[in-house]
Amino acid sequence: MASYDQNAAAGLQAGGFSPLTAAVLCSRGFTTPEAAREFLNAGIPLIDPLMMRDMDKVADRVRLALHRHERIVVFGDYDVDGITATTLLTDFLRWQGGSDCCTPYIPGRLEEGYGLNELAIRTLHERGTDLIITVDCGITALEEAQLCRELGIDLCITDHHECKDILPDCIAVVDPHRKDHTYPHQELSGVGVAFKLAAAIHGDQQAMLERYSDLLCLGTIADVMSLLGENRTFVAKGLEALQSPRRIGLKALMKECGCDRQPITAGTVGYTLAPRINAAGRMGQVDLALELFLTTDPHRASTLAQQLCQLNRQRQSVESAIYQDAVSMLPAKEKPYAIVLSNEDWHQGVVGIVASRLAEEYRCPTFLICPDNGHGKASSRSYGGFNLFSALETLSPLLESYGGHELAAGFTIRCDQIDRFREEVNVLAREFLESGECRTALEIDCAVSPDLLTLDNVCALDELEPCGTGCPRPLFFMDNLKVEQLSEVGGGKHLRLRLMRGNHALSAIFFSTTALRASVALGDTVEIAFTPQINEFRGTRSVQLNLVDIRPHCEHRDICAADEGLYRRYLNGHLQPQEAADLLPARSEFVSLWRYLMSHSQEGMLSDTYTCLSRKVSRYAGIDCRPARIRICLDVFDELGLLQLEEHQRLLHITLTSDGRKVDLDQSGIIQQLKSRKAGE
Repeated sequence: MASYDQNAAAGLQAGGFSPLTAAVLCSRGFTTPEAAREFLNAGIPLIDPLMMRDMDKVADRVRLALHRHERIVVFGDYDVDGITATTLLTDFLRWQGGSDCCTPYIPGRLEEGYGLNELAIRTLHERGTDLIITVDCGITALEEAQLCRELGIDLCITDHHECKDILPDCIAVVDPHRKDHTYPHQELSGVGVAFKLAAAIHGDQQAMLERYSDLLCLGTIADVMSLLGENRTFVAKGLEALQSPRRIGLKALMKECGCDRQPITAGTVGYTLAPRINAAGRMGQVDLALELFLTTDPHRASTLAQQLCQLNRQRQSVESAIYQDAVSMLPAKEKPYAIVLSNEDWHQGVVGIVASRLAEEYRCPTFLICPDNGHGKASSRSYGGFNLFSALETLSPLLESYGGHELAAGFTIRCDQIDRFREEVNVLAREFLESGECRTALEIDCAVSPDLLTLDNVCALDELEPCGTGCPRPLFFMDNLKVEQLSEVGGGKHLRLRLMRGNHALSAIFFSTTALRASVALGDTVEIAFTPQINEFRGTRSVQLNLVDIRPHCEHRDICAADEGLYRRYLNGHLQPQEAADLLPARSEFVSLWRYLMSHSQEGMLSDTYTCLSRKVSRYAGIDCRPARIRICLDVFDELGLLQLEEHQRLLHITLTSDGRKVDLDQSGIIQQLKSRKAGE
């Protein structure tokens, strides 16, 4: 957790920033008003697009194609970034005289998969295509580029994904991630690169920003690009444009979502608009989203917006089913370093969302594969900074193709290689975890006191907008809070709390969790990580804390974290003799745990995390019970038939099954294994 210099924060306040905003800026290293304003500045001059390698070649080739009225295809991707990039470049080229010769093409996710592919190229060749311009894809299309050459189609690639050592052989390759790059800002989205091409052709970049800032904003936020540098300008200008959208389809979608009656923020784009646009590609109907952005018919726009929202509801239903299925396939006790699962019944367009959810809940990189006719298409999501693209590059001999970036990637694999891939990627994930580079802790800005959480101070945090990657919404810490009220709302899906510290009462909400999963109860003393927000109800405005995490107050947090790693090494057979000795429970710990379970279970059942359980047993018995040893005790009781133990979403579900018989703990295979390992055998 970052700390900050109180004197520097006072200087920022003197420079016009509110106390809460000053604390955030100071904790992020901006200690003078000038440095803070430079960081937040959303009006920096845009960089000349011709500084990007090969941009001049693409611009010249497109100008020639427009002059000759050649048949141009803008070839995009089926996510928000790809759809907005395809829309932007198609609209621009039609505006520049290509209305009768420029067409968009986004491959069917289920039929063709991601990016340039042979089926699409041959189809476009039959239609007489002269020039293909890719947006948000193409950087790994080596074979496809060769096919274009053989068929006489000129190919220009614009992309923003990670590059391999060899680039496609074509007219030009524009990608800020090229190893020989000359452009100073690498974190452009796919639509950002497409915008740069339009600006290079047109010549007036500021005029292009006025025309396309809405699309730039959508794609940049949805693709989780860093909101610094040019991206900050794109998004700030786009959010301003979205307050009164000029694009017919976008206006209709915002009305259908109900977000046309409130200020539009980066959060509105990321959590309301983007999922509905993405749903079209995920559910195999990407043309609906593309048509929505390009249409000039208000009635048609309204119909398309309704269809997108319906598709999103279908996507949510499919996602829920895949999630439940995937969880049921996970081993009950083993904790893998990486999750690799496959099922031929899964929907290829939705598994990426499920992979993201599993990665967060089980705290490891996740790979979900959809097999079909001996080949599997996979989506993967990172956790803790594990570099997916690098991992896939290392394991490329096992793959047929791959692409993406550090946090999200896709690949195809022969089904007979999935088991080996699972083994190899678990090795890479274990090495990464043990390297100490894994970043799993929340990045909290600073601790605050309740008196700072006033309406004026919380409203003033808008000075930090637009917020996102690189400039996240402020995340604060507060401890020594007593849980005074606790209720589950929204049909039991969310947790509402009233927290007290001294004379200060704080209202809080924790979405998508329950009291059981959060391991909190009335009367507990807790500490929280939260983002403050303004809640308006029946005309009354108040501060509400949007919780990101809550945990019982713990005096030994470092021990809990170390014990989690120790237990994982035990599960995966990597214990050193001294670690095995540290993990062996004393008989008093077995006795204390069993007595606690007998007295605190309800109808023989109890659920908790083992770190919280260890603290409760320690208080109950008056002895120090380390979390990892309590976990071993539970495993031994399970092994000997005294209870049934299941783990789901970090929560242990314990069902007592003892019939009163006595057991000999020394007969436990787990205990014998630990003793043997302790002896170095």
